[in-house]
Amino acid sequence: MAKLFEPYAIRGVEFKNRIVMAPMCMYSSHNEDGMVQEWHKIHYATRAVGQVGLIIVEATAVQPQGRISAQDLGIWSDEHIEGLAEIVRLTQQHGAKTGIQLAHAGRKATVDGDIQAPSAIAFNDKYKTPVEMTVEEIGETIQAFKAGAMRAKKAGFDVIELHGAHGYLINEFLSPLSNKRTDAYGGSSENRYRILREIIDEVRSVWEGPLFVRISAHDYTEGGMTAEAYVEMAKWMKEQGVDLIDVSSGAVVPAKIDAYPGYQVKFAETIKEGANIATGAVGLITTGIQAEEILKNNRADMVLLARELLRDPYWPYTAARELEVEISTPQQYERGWRF
Repeated sequence: MAKLFEPYAIRGVEFKNRIVMAPMCMYSSHNEDGMVQEWHKIHYATRAVGQVGLIIVEATAVQPQGRISAQDLGIWSDEHIEGLAEIVRLTQQHGAKTGIQLAHAGRKATVDGDIQAPSAIAFNDKYKTPVEMTVEEIGETIQAFKAGAMRAKKAGFDVIELHGAHGYLINEFLSPLSNKRTDAYGGSSENRYRILREIIDEVRSVWEGPLFVRISAHDYTEGGMTAEAYVEMAKWMKEQGVDLIDVSSGAVVPAKIDAYPGYQVKFAETIKEGANIATGAVGLITTGIQAEEILKNNRADMVLLARELLRDPYWPYTAARELEVEISTPQQYERGWRF
């Protein structure tokens, strides 16, 4: 059996393989109320039929002003639970585990009204200048993540991921390039980490299941964060009960990135080795052989695919053929996948 198709367990939750669908915004909540639409149900269930082991639902806003776009999914209200629970039901009936990424866009929000960030610095001239958050507003946001976790639990999700990457709110606090505060939430690495520490503690107080954190392990800008700098924070996350770090990179400030196949895998490897914590590798991973190399060489513990699963919802079958592995197939599709 190829390692890609070996089961993998975290806190008693067993994933049938190590293939993860990375969260990708669908911008399809057309009524701008954060509610699940028919598109979401079809989109996620299709990847479950395709035999993805873990499907992580897109960035889901814990507060209305924390949406990347007005068409994002939300989890700031109990009214959102029913639609999210339907996604869980549809994906789980095909053997997939389902996660949700709890998110706040910070200064990269594009909704009406004021947007918030650790410091009043715009991402670039195409974005609004955010309002610097007060300590009280930080506390409200931390509680919003906790409430989101409680709703995720009611909806039946198997995994919660906290979105600390791609220049959104948590990432903005973690990076010295976007966090210029002089209070307890800025300055030293311990202070910049404080909001994530408090979010993790609050989420863990209501969530016993697998907990992931997605980070941007490199800012690609002088004076910014690197994978080596994140090792310290990864150790703190592990102490707090984070089970896996989903290692992406970039997007906290405008930067030119040399993207090539597997360009972020080295960051996952650095954090896995440096902090002795499980990691997920992401970034232009497109073939079964490439994914198998990452896992067999112990560079990461799970492999996350994004755009490749948009192109090919049935990628696990493609990878299985490439690796000469037989995997289970829905009876209705058996004729199409016989060797």
